[in-house]
Amino acid sequence: MKSINLKQKHAEFTKQWHPHQIAIVDDMQVLLAKLQGEFVWHAHEHEDELFQVIKGTLYMQFQDRTETVKEGEIIVVPKGVEHNPMTKDDEEVHVLLFEKLSTTHTGNVQHEKTQTHYPKI
Repeated sequence: MKSINLKQKHAEFTKQWHPHQIAIVDDMQVLLAKLQGEFVWHAHEHEDELFQVIKGTLYMQFQDRTETVKEGEIIVVPKGVEHNPMTKDDEEVHVLLFEKLSTTHTGNVQHEKTQTHYPKI
């Protein structure tokens, strides 16, 4: 058991839209990611997903609206809800994700940004 410094862990990688695993809590994983631009419309059929913004502003697009998530805030995307995270003005946003180990990166959507392996850091 050791404390984890999120800023230091974010500094260990540069690749965007590629989550890195920093911890496992029961059947949940804690991931860090750097986001820039627009991701992929997708849903997770059986899993909720929590996003915490560590740095910057995240825009979570839903079919009927866009929610703004600022530094220090979280948003939970319920299972089955189609969503598309994005950033604006070329800002790189740092996030912490909390989701089940069974959660696939882009749900049932296959895309060039889809990751099937999350490196542990």
